[in-house]
Amino acid sequence: MDRRKPQVLWEPGEALAQRTRLRAYCDWLSAQHGVAAASYHELWEWSVGDLEGFWSSIAEHFDVRLHDAPQAVLARRQMPGARWFDGATLSYPEHIFRGRDHDAVAIRHASELRPLESMTWGDLRLLTARIQSGLRAAGVTRGDRVAAYMPNIPETVAAFLATAGLGAIWSSCSPDFGARSVIDRFAQIEPKVLLAVDGYRYGGRDFDRAAVVEQIHAAVGGTLVRLGHLDAGGWQDGFLGDDDAELSLEPVPFEHPLWVLYSSGTTGLPKAIVHGHGGILLEQLKHQNLHLDMHPDDRAFWFTTTGWMMWNFLVGVLLTPASIVLYDGSPAAPSLGRLWDLAAEAGITCFGTSAAFIASCMKAGVRPGSGRDLRALRSVGSTGSPLSPEGFRWIYDELGADTWLFSTSGGTDVCTAFVGGVALLPVYEGELQARSLGCDVRSYDEHGRSLIGEVGELVIAQPMPSMPLYFWNDPDGARLREAYFELYPGVWRHGDWIEITPRGSAIIYGRSDATINRGGVRIGTSEIYRAVLALDEIVDALVVDVDGWIGLFVVVRDETALDDDLRARIARRVRADCSPRHVPDDVHAVAEVPRTLSGKVLEVPVKRILSGVAPERAASRDSLANPAALDWFVAFARERETETESGART
Repeated sequence: MDRRKPQVLWEPGEALAQRTRLRAYCDWLSAQHGVAAASYHELWEWSVGDLEGFWSSIAEHFDVRLHDAPQAVLARRQMPGARWFDGATLSYPEHIFRGRDHDAVAIRHASELRPLESMTWGDLRLLTARIQSGLRAAGVTRGDRVAAYMPNIPETVAAFLATAGLGAIWSSCSPDFGARSVIDRFAQIEPKVLLAVDGYRYGGRDFDRAAVVEQIHAAVGGTLVRLGHLDAGGWQDGFLGDDDAELSLEPVPFEHPLWVLYSSGTTGLPKAIVHGHGGILLEQLKHQNLHLDMHPDDRAFWFTTTGWMMWNFLVGVLLTPASIVLYDGSPAAPSLGRLWDLAAEAGITCFGTSAAFIASCMKAGVRPGSGRDLRALRSVGSTGSPLSPEGFRWIYDELGADTWLFSTSGGTDVCTAFVGGVALLPVYEGELQARSLGCDVRSYDEHGRSLIGEVGELVIAQPMPSMPLYFWNDPDGARLREAYFELYPGVWRHGDWIEITPRGSAIIYGRSDATINRGGVRIGTSEIYRAVLALDEIVDALVVDVDGWIGLFVVVRDETALDDDLRARIARRVRADCSPRHVPDDVHAVAEVPRTLSGKVLEVPVKRILSGVAPERAASRDSLANPAALDWFVAFARERETETESGART
């Protein structure tokens, strides 16, 4: 099939389109401001052509409460350092809680320790107020940091809202992070309070974290507050306020820090990325309402931990009329059907997951709709890495033609998806539907020229409100400029390859710094993975280009040998699906592919190790989900170096 004319897998139909939140916004925009867009793409062009008009319309349409009015919508346009809504004050959690029905469900939640339960808005507000009372008693005030070593449970959501309501700054790590990883993150921000659980259950096993918590506390300081999660003991005695505790929702400046997120930290200390109340509020009001299309009857789920930005993203769905669904535990225990079981049990309408999970379900022969009532499910979101065309087809084969599948791309850096779902547009196989409103995403060549129908660097050409305020402990902004603005001064370079199609859709090809370049022909790693993982015998893969040598490392299915026949079939598949130039020079079997704590394949650090960089400089082992997986590559690099030296002597 011609990649440029992919199959249309889904179209909304006029009845569904009329119901969307996006259509309601368009009608309002036309009536109130005279902005008449004949198509989504015209609306997008207006949103990036008139940034001030667009973002002020979002604030107006969603009735953002500004306690003090701004002097300007966009006082400074240059990046980095754009200033939004100067002089305005607001409160992020105020917009979460306002106008809620005390008895309506806010959160449905389950874990390997707890059955599926519900929490009402009244219960969430009271728990938030009681936690806030405890934080205040511990001395937390505006600007202090509250760090949480907690799982994806309602107590964590309430603790975040309590922190933000005081004008304090939130930061979290999942309790499956090792001590060194947590210390590398939390020590940078010097928390006033450390919230920590005693342990968690994953894959049917209990993990006691008491000793790890003591180690973390000794290194990062602050007042330690424990939550008995593994033993069901609840918050430590004396921490929670009384049942009559009042919830404080303190207005703060638009750019006051809301939370600190972290880069993966694979090559050094993780970057501590600071986002603001106002920027995140506007972005999430826009994205979760208009792009996720959340309605009062929706129940939104995304499989995530508190150490990934998708947790913050999911909490942001509480800014919509919908409720959210949390799950803490393994997605594969007792089987890969567990999350699909949850979808049926909780009546999930929007099921968010990763491309890796969808690929795993495909490989394992999971049948989501078999024996489960998934009639409530209307949309599936995928992120984390590019979703293959086969993954697109699998969703429609298994869940039906009425399912709206939206693949998204974004990042921790902006805590949102800047390319992804639009309920007014068709879904093309293997493509992301469109660039998000207000996100001036472009494909640039090496000279900074914008491309259509060609692969280039993914850039954001104009500021977004949810871009980082700054990196923590980066007073002159040098690290932030180095991270995003060195290649194209004044333009954000994200580090991915992207193609913007003539239809306005997009294709992501993987990290631009992990490109496979053979004879001047460059392709993204995702294209190699698509070809290789199409073989039933291959369950995972990593590919690198080291000075023109292409090495492919595969995890083979149990009882499968990586023999000459399988190597030949891999080569044929890559030759046919990619190009003869990109057939791997060597294929090796590994026990597992090293991944970051957020599940991304460790392409660049492995490439650096194979290029001769010392392992401790190439990757921080504590930033990995499976650090032992790196040992094989370290040993392999030494073998290659020895062979090279031997050959040179000969």
